[in-house]
Amino acid sequence: MFTGIVRERGRVVSADRNGAGVHLRIAAAETAQAAPGDSISVSGCCLTVTKADGEALEFDAVPETIARTTLGALEAGAEVNLEPALRAGEPLGGHFVQGHVDGRARVSRLEPQGEGARLRLQLPAELQRYCVEKGSLAVDGVSLTIAALDDDGVELALVPFTLEHTTLRALGPGDEVNVEVDLLAKYAERLASA
Repeated sequence: MFTGIVRERGRVVSADRNGAGVHLRIAAAETAQAAPGDSISVSGCCLTVTKADGEALEFDAVPETIARTTLGALEAGAEVNLEPALRAGEPLGGHFVQGHVDGRARVSRLEPQGEGARLRLQLPAELQRYCVEKGSLAVDGVSLTIAALDDDGVELALVPFTLEHTTLRALGPGDEVNVEVDLLAKYAERLASA
């Protein structure tokens, strides 16, 4: 379980294709202190650390992960958002995020707005139905609040801190991002349909 509060940006050292999967090595200062077996959110995807040496972490992204996320497009030098799993007693500053990416969204625009910015995403219809104004949405592992929505997508207000400490500041039209809709909305739908 994660909160969507990114701890640091990591840099991809290598992304080696192995069949339909990818072996990732990611350099990180703080998060690299994790141990093998730990769960880390990598741009919103919950991955298990396979090796850690204090400077970088290694992960294996399997075909299911590659099919649902943007991790298959990562190359050396790319930045990723990193968050270690939530530990008992830590504050829940964002919202409940599992690191189970529901799909990808496409960036329509990222425009300055005051000291922050406004991000517009086109969501697939099967994900759009879980979105409500002032509801939660995790974008590349970042907990965000939906500022506005219509039939074509959602808009998210990004505060200066988010722009400074995550990869979202570098997004441009056409870029794809990992999206995880609100967990509670999915359960509510399932219970209501039973």
